Amino acid sequence: MIRLHRRPVAVLAVAAALAVAMAGCTPTPPPAPSAAAPEVSSSASAPSPGADGSASSPSAPALSPTGSATENLPLFTQVVAEVWGGAEQVSGRAYIDALDAAGFDKTAMQVTPDQTVIGNPAESIEFSVRWGEECLVGQVGPSIGDPVTAVLPGLSTGDCLIGQTRPIDW
Repeated sequence: MIRLHRRPVAVLAVAAALAVAMAGCTPTPPPAPSAAAPEVSSSASAPSPGADGSASSPSAPALSPTGSATENLPLFTQVVAEVWGGAEQVSGRAYIDALDAAGFDKTAMQVTPDQTVIGNPAESIEFSVRWGEECLVGQVGPSIGDPVTAVLPGLSTGDCLIGQTRPIDW
């Protein structure tokens, strides 16, 4: 003879009731990203209306001599994007000159050659500005696609780039 126990039936009934009750629940959405999260690159945003209803442009990035490399990355990125949008996209000198004109210290810069050792155009060029213990680094070229900018740790040698760089003697 088979005996039925009331306890397992009661457990199943409670489990079924919980399943029905929870079927209407929806998961809680994840929290919004923190406004304090640093951005790796900067992009232009759409103008917002001013108090008088006219369009006002967002504030342009500016050099902060006492700021960190991360705080100066938006200006570095903007300068790189402007040169990339011009006729001298793969000219290291154009990036160095534009960064210098924006106020970055030319004596703290490095740039790789525009040509390979056999005289062909470089597939990419890199350039940097040493900023304290860190480096603002950019990379552009046909093999890269859109320009890349980042803040990276400085090398123990005091440089930012590994490998052969060219003198900035202009």
